[in-house]
Amino acid sequence: MLKTFDNLEEYARKIKHLEDEGDSLTHDIIRRLNQTFITPFDREDIYSLTEALDDVLDFIDAAADWIVTLKIPHPPMEAIQLSEIIYASTQEIEKGISNLHNLKNVYKHCVEINRLENDADTLLRQGLARLFENNTDPIKIIKLKDFFEDLESATDRCEDVADVLEAIAVKNM
Repeated sequence: MLKTFDNLEEYARKIKHLEDEGDSLTHDIIRRLNQTFITPFDREDIYSLTEALDDVLDFIDAAADWIVTLKIPHPPMEAIQLSEIIYASTQEIEKGISNLHNLKNVYKHCVEINRLENDADTLLRQGLARLFENNTDPIKIIKLKDFFEDLESATDRCEDVADVLEAIAVKNM
């Protein structure tokens, strides 16, 4: 969405659809969790992982919605870079979850997600500094600041997923 920066409403609709599917899966997992007597991991960890994954989707959806709602004319460079970090983080999440059967391999993906989140923190500060430096319109500053913060919050939620994955690995090794 941010790289091509065309068909923004269509991209936002697709992202919203995926977020809705995520909500549906979250509800289904929680329902099944409440009906299952024996689980492969602690019930609380499964619940925490499900909620953390849902939060990642929520912030991605919020950022996509901001682009359309605020009619952002072009994406700031830092926003594109933050979206790349979100993508890389979600790839690491997928690898971490795929390795839950082999818990020793989960940790390296958690470390990478944490590293990526630190990079996102730096990008957020750089993006905000450039935003404040290059703009005098307070409304534009507020709009873009919220957009930047939702992108960075998605990386924070990815780090929350990594924390849960790491906890599962530590408890079950």
